[in-house]
Amino acid sequence: MNEQSSPSVRERIERNTKRRGMTKLTETLMPNVFLICAIISILTTIGIIITLISETLSFFQAVSIIEFMMSSEWYPLHNDASYGIRPLLTGTLVIAFIAMCIAIPFGLASAIFLSEYASDKTRRTVKPILEVLAGVPTIVYGFFALTFVTPILQHLIPSLSIYNALSPGIVVGIMIIPMVASLSEDAMSAVPDSLRQGAFALGSTRLEVAVKVVLPAAFSGIIASFVLAVSRAIGETMIVTVAGGANPTASIDITSAVQTMTAYIVQISLGDAGYGTTEYYSIYAVGMTLFIFTLIMNLLAHFISKRFREVY
Repeated sequence: MNEQSSPSVRERIERNTKRRGMTKLTETLMPNVFLICAIISILTTIGIIITLISETLSFFQAVSIIEFMMSSEWYPLHNDASYGIRPLLTGTLVIAFIAMCIAIPFGLASAIFLSEYASDKTRRTVKPILEVLAGVPTIVYGFFALTFVTPILQHLIPSLSIYNALSPGIVVGIMIIPMVASLSEDAMSAVPDSLRQGAFALGSTRLEVAVKVVLPAAFSGIIASFVLAVSRAIGETMIVTVAGGANPTASIDITSAVQTMTAYIVQISLGDAGYGTTEYYSIYAVGMTLFIFTLIMNLLAHFISKRFREVY
């Protein structure tokens, strides 16, 4: 019975031949699929850049680039329109600065704890919970800033308006803590354990090992995480739209309403400007400025990562 039920040698050969044929087909097909995906990504990026450039040029046909860069007033929807990008830049950078004041210390402290103090079990538990913050929709963060954080801050700062820069800046910082913590922890975990053991052998404490040995060794990865987090803060949209207000001002007063570049794009995209008008094309000029900022930050992160990378 066993001899009749077991496959014959010929059946085994045919089965192995079919498997080799499927493997060969897969090995031939999948590189082409991956290539197509890569080409689509590249073409999408090129299409975005072409769209931004062409529409931005249409904007600068009506508005002087000198006015756009030098003017301190941004009132595109007024009868006497003014298109100075400085107020939007100021609001964006103020929000990003406040966010980094929150994200860098808390994110780096979390990374040091996970890398140098936490046990494997604690790390496997805490790190996914921390990264859940990155999965919360930004519109939820926006209403959290408006309805929870702002009232608390108003008790501490009576002059704080309902729409302000401080509240969304703090919440943006909370949102990007997982990015700083996760990337910094990965960089610190990549440091060879022999460096730690050598420092311990010389009588260093755990804190001294973390601060004076591990942090310098993981410097490139940590700085890259900071730069990427800044890029994320600069590009944040819904939190600042909901809680920051819509007051483009060149002032750095964090207690008053501000408007960022992304918040302005949302405002105009809701239909406040007709298609083909200068106001409409202004969103592409602002988007191009935001794209350049983000590109510079990403290139900076790449340069720092390569320049200060330690290879062990």
